[in-house]
Amino acid sequence: MDYTVLKKNFEDHRFQTSYFETKEEAASYLKEQIVGKSVGFGGSVTTREMGLYEMLGENNQVYWHWEVPGPETYRNAHNADVYILSANGVAETGEIINIDGTGNRLAASIFGPKKVYYIVGKNKIAPDIPSAIKRAKDIAAAKNAVRLNRKTPCAATGVCHNCSSPDRICGMTLIVERPGTGMDVEILFVNEELGY
Repeated sequence: MDYTVLKKNFEDHRFQTSYFETKEEAASYLKEQIVGKSVGFGGSVTTREMGLYEMLGENNQVYWHWEVPGPETYRNAHNADVYILSANGVAETGEIINIDGTGNRLAASIFGPKKVYYIVGKNKIAPDIPSAIKRAKDIAAAKNAVRLNRKTPCAATGVCHNCSSPDRICGMTLIVERPGTGMDVEILFVNEELGY
């Protein structure tokens, strides 16, 4: 991971960035930054690996549909003060790629919360937008389809087939080139492999 390049390109695109060697350092930073807030989580293996739901639940009101399923949790997470998620792919050129089936994570990442944190492990980084999209579809979506026991071609083969399966989990793809007007977005780059 060349953080010098990432910092320049993402900060040129009006994102804030931070760098951490380990997921523990990044988690500690978030625990210090987020106190007395409402916090929403997008579906994220990364945040689960970091134990953030439990850690931030000590001093905040947390909402995560993986822990408390249902439409009310989705709404509360979207309307939270802070929203935390990861990315399916990140282009070194300064863009974030996410794929979603429900759209809750995409919606909250671009409008609603006052502060958004993306946590990005070194395995998520690709040279440019096309390779970040390919990574998101062939790696992240395929692994998530397996995790969710979906009957899709990608779950069987490990690569995207742009299928029409009713079990398809990638209904929409979002490329975030700049934070939305008035949004405070920070990307935490972690020099470890995290999530899918």
